[in-house]
Amino acid sequence: MHSEMKAEVMPMSTKPLSRPAVWGLILGLLAIATIVASGIGYRLGGWHFTRGLQVSEWATYGAAVALVLSGLGLIQARPRAARRGLFIAVLGLLAALLPLGLAVQWEYAGRTTPPINDISTDTADAPVFWDMPNPTDYPGAKSAALQRAAYPDLAPLKLGLPPEQAFAQALSVAKHKGWSIIASVPAEGRIEATSSSLLYGFTDEVIVRVKAADGGSLVDVRSRSRLGRIDRGVNAKRTRDYMASLQARATADMPRP
Repeated sequence: MHSEMKAEVMPMSTKPLSRPAVWGLILGLLAIATIVASGIGYRLGGWHFTRGLQVSEWATYGAAVALVLSGLGLIQARPRAARRGLFIAVLGLLAALLPLGLAVQWEYAGRTTPPINDISTDTADAPVFWDMPNPTDYPGAKSAALQRAAYPDLAPLKLGLPPEQAFAQALSVAKHKGWSIIASVPAEGRIEATSSSLLYGFTDEVIVRVKAADGGSLVDVRSRSRLGRIDRGVNAKRTRDYMASLQARATADMPRP
C-alpha cells in the first residue's frame, strides 16, 4: 500500500516547472522594482522627472510581457497539466497587474480630466499665495470655465462658526491631512501648505482662506501643481476631500440647540 502511494506522489514531484510562469513572476517583480526606483531616482536628484516617467513607461511594457508569460504559465501549470508552478503563475499575474493597473488609471485620468493644474473654489477672486516660491495668479477665465465644467461641485464652504474658530478647525484639518504648513496667519485667515505625492514626491501648493460671512465663516481653497500643465484631477480631489473633512469637523463642533 505504501509503495502504491509513493508511486502516485512521485510523478507530481517530477513535473517540470513552467518556465513562462517563472519568468512572468521575475518580470512582474522587476517592473514593480523599476517603478519604485524611478521615483527614488527622481527624489534623490538622479534624473529629471520626465526621465523617471519614461523609466516607469518601460516598466509598464515589461509588466505587459509578464502578464502574458504568467497567463501562459497558468495554462501550463493548471491542475492535472504536464507542468507545475501554478502558485508562481498566480503571483506573476498579481505582480504584473499592479503596474498595469497604475498605468491604466494614469492614462484614464489624463483622458477624462481637463488640461488644468490650478483649482480654486472661488474662480472670480481666487486666494493669493504669498509664501510660496512662485506666487503666480490664478490662470484666468479659460481655466475657470474648464474647472466649472469638470468639477461643478467645487464651491466655497459656509460654516456656522466664527472666523477664529473656523480658522483653527481649518488648520487642524490641514495638519491631519499630512500637509506641510508653510504659513499660518490667523489675522488674514490664510493658511498656506504643500502636499507631496507618494512615489515621486511631486509638490502641490494649497492655500486655505477663511473670512467672516453672514454671521459665520466662508472657506475657500486653492490647490495647484508646481510641475506639469495637467494634474489628472489630483487638485480637485484634494480640495473636495479637504472640504468634506472640514465640514464634518465643523458640524461636530457646532453647539447643540
